[in-house]
Amino acid sequence: MELSKNFIPAEAEPKWNQHWTDRKYFNSTPDHRPSFTVVIPPPNVTGVLHMGHTLNETVQDILVRKARMSGFNACWVPGSDHASIATEAKVVQMLEKEKGIHKSDLTRAEFLRYAFEWKEKYGGIIYNQIDRLGCSVDWSRVTFTMDDHYYKAVIKVFVDLSKKGLIYRGARMINWDPEAKTALSDEEVEYKDIHGKLYHVNYKIEGSEESIVIATQRPETIMGDTAICVNPNDPRYAHLKNAHAFVPLVNRRIPIIFDEYVDPAFGTGALKVTPAHDINDYNLGLKHNLEVVDTLNEDGTLSEAAGVFIGEDRFKARKLVIAALKENGSLVKEEEYQTRLGYSQRTGAVVEPRISTQWFLKMKEMATPALEAVLKGDIRIHPGDKFLATYRYWLENVKDWCISRQLWWGQQIPAWYTPDGACVVAATREEAWEEIISQPAFDLTRLTIDQLTQDNDVLDTWFSSWLWPMEVFNGITDPGNKEVRYYYPTSVLVTGQDIIFFWVARMVMAGMHYEKMIPFRDVYFTGMVRDKQGRKMSKSLGNSPDLLELIDKYGADAVRFGIMILSPAGNDLLFDESSIEQGRNFNNKMWNALKLIGMWKARAAETTVNDDQDHTTNWPNYWFRCRLNAARLEVDQLMTQFRLSEALKTIYSLIWDDYCSWYLEWIKPAYDAPVNKDHLESAIGFFEELVQLLHPFMPFITEEIYHQLRDRKEGDDLCIRQFSKPETFERDINGKDAVKFLDEGVLLKDVITGIRDVRNRSQIKPKESISVHVNTSNKDIYAMIRSILEKQVNGSLHFVEAAVPNTIATVIDRDQFYIETEQPIDSGHHREELVRELEYLKGFLVSVEKKLGNERFVQNAKPDVVEMEKKKKEDTISKIKVIEDSLSKI
Repeated sequence: MELSKNFIPAEAEPKWNQHWTDRKYFNSTPDHRPSFTVVIPPPNVTGVLHMGHTLNETVQDILVRKARMSGFNACWVPGSDHASIATEAKVVQMLEKEKGIHKSDLTRAEFLRYAFEWKEKYGGIIYNQIDRLGCSVDWSRVTFTMDDHYYKAVIKVFVDLSKKGLIYRGARMINWDPEAKTALSDEEVEYKDIHGKLYHVNYKIEGSEESIVIATQRPETIMGDTAICVNPNDPRYAHLKNAHAFVPLVNRRIPIIFDEYVDPAFGTGALKVTPAHDINDYNLGLKHNLEVVDTLNEDGTLSEAAGVFIGEDRFKARKLVIAALKENGSLVKEEEYQTRLGYSQRTGAVVEPRISTQWFLKMKEMATPALEAVLKGDIRIHPGDKFLATYRYWLENVKDWCISRQLWWGQQIPAWYTPDGACVVAATREEAWEEIISQPAFDLTRLTIDQLTQDNDVLDTWFSSWLWPMEVFNGITDPGNKEVRYYYPTSVLVTGQDIIFFWVARMVMAGMHYEKMIPFRDVYFTGMVRDKQGRKMSKSLGNSPDLLELIDKYGADAVRFGIMILSPAGNDLLFDESSIEQGRNFNNKMWNALKLIGMWKARAAETTVNDDQDHTTNWPNYWFRCRLNAARLEVDQLMTQFRLSEALKTIYSLIWDDYCSWYLEWIKPAYDAPVNKDHLESAIGFFEELVQLLHPFMPFITEEIYHQLRDRKEGDDLCIRQFSKPETFERDINGKDAVKFLDEGVLLKDVITGIRDVRNRSQIKPKESISVHVNTSNKDIYAMIRSILEKQVNGSLHFVEAAVPNTIATVIDRDQFYIETEQPIDSGHHREELVRELEYLKGFLVSVEKKLGNERFVQNAKPDVVEMEKKKKEDTISKIKVIEDSLSKI
């Protein structure tokens, strides 16, 4: 079959995806092999894969494919998260826009039916993207955090932790999202530094002409003030002990209290206390037994308790309050002020502190073993030097977790209330009733099971996803089952650095608590994908490319290559579409090599070369075998260290440079000459090993090339072909160790490059043959590579003991070369070139000597770095000597 000019991803990708699926290569069941388990960080069912997801899924697939090809029973579990806040917002928006229905018009059951319909309609989009990217997940194991078994697992854990006294319910100051109308945990609030204003307001003192000035950032909360607080050591206010003041606009009489919490140097040294709208004020209120006046509704509008501007949005109310204060003379002044403001991670709304009755999980007890697991090295974090400190900080400063959310989409809290407000935690109404009738405190003559009402709230989405590594194998609903024993703990978790506490630490807590062991052995943190300006990619900025469009344009392999080549472990990367173009070019480079080998097959000679008769003819094969072995060892080490980007760069250079640009050129026969059969067989065998090495990174083109190289038996597919153990670097070939072959290869490449450079600079036409005279102590090495060298530079090689007149002189790897041409050398042009190069080398020598003369550099630099500089000095001196000698003969 004739190959296309370039690789066509649109033809190969669906073909191989379907083939792999039909063969069920990625389906896993427990067997005798060691398991390699990865659970996908479940993306929100609402969304599509952005470039951060693309990086994350690609990293996972590389690790999973490598493990599968290394003898492991690889199991990669896909799934998605129900994303309570984000999904409910999407469904509410859809109902209002498309059907004219408000959430308040529906019962809970009706709303959930719409939510599940929405999930079925849009939930498959992200799975299609994962599939198009070439991810080798086990599609038979797809898990959704609202699946029946998963729902039951979350409820079971809530009931269990409640009965252990780790979950409690109480009224506390929490973070409130006015847009989603739900509580948030502390970790779901992002703080930003902003320019604000500080407003100085007069509060009149009761029974006096005096006023006290308060500085506030939030004048719209003035109506909720229930005290003014000053420092007891502040002499300015000592006379106001037992005094009262009046709140502007509402004229509420409030006490002046004294507490050392107040900083006399901040503002006016007097603090308005609004217990309902600030956590610090709330604590002061508890301490001083102050009234709580909540002036905000759950949607961020002013409540009736505010007394003025009722129903107005909080930010509009701020402007109205300022105007009213100016009008009645209470506003003293305004000044610019730098402050920090909290925003909801889910909706972007400004968060409001609010007193609310919520459910909380005590975290300190669960955090301790989770911290120890990492500090002891049971869980390894990559890169550890960067993220271990973050993990440790979170767990050493952990706070109780607010786990209830005022939503309908999610696992409904299994708490049941009697008409008089008594609460029982149980998985079902029937279990709650059984618990009630077993307790003598309840008057059963006035109570029936039908009177029990369930808590309206649902659980925080993270309260379901922290069970992910266990419950994807039914570890909570069916403890100790065969699958969880085989697949748990999982092997590696690949995730973003922004959810170290949200998800990573909490999964460790849950795993240590319920399975009594860690949930994974390694955690690999990917970097943040940013645009070329360093901005985080987002829909609002419009700077995030569409994954499917990129795949359609370049192919999945090119996209995977482009994102990985930019991605050193844990570091942010600046996404540039040109890296994907580089991936496409790489595809075509390999495709051209495949076509070249295809042409050689038709010209293969039946005769082979006997190694004992002619070592030099098979030298390229010996060299590339050593080069490939060395690269495989390096790639294995880099993969073990999770340095995947560096591993890809090593493979890329090995294929593009060493195989395509050098090896194939060295074995290429002369025009119309037959192809040496040994060379052809070696070239095919090496290419098979190369595409196998590359396959985890770029699965589609490698599978296609593998099948184009030879006719394959059924089941002989690259994605399951097992890696052989890399041969040791020191393996002897014909009495020489690998290092000598590699050194010869470096020398040959340097000499070819150096002579080609001379030809270009001296404007020697490619077809013009040359004579290359070399003064060297390595004649035996040049004898080995002579035939290749002569072919590559279009010249004959001769050994000399002294300079050759009327030639172009140069130094390559300390050997002195004299290039003799058919046409007379332009001595004037040649002299100019030599003088120019001499000046450069002398300047370079000065810089090297200056560095070596710096004692701090010599003492502090690594020994190999110092040796490298010394070698540069010696090489430069040799080149200068040869050029000066040549100049003297012109």
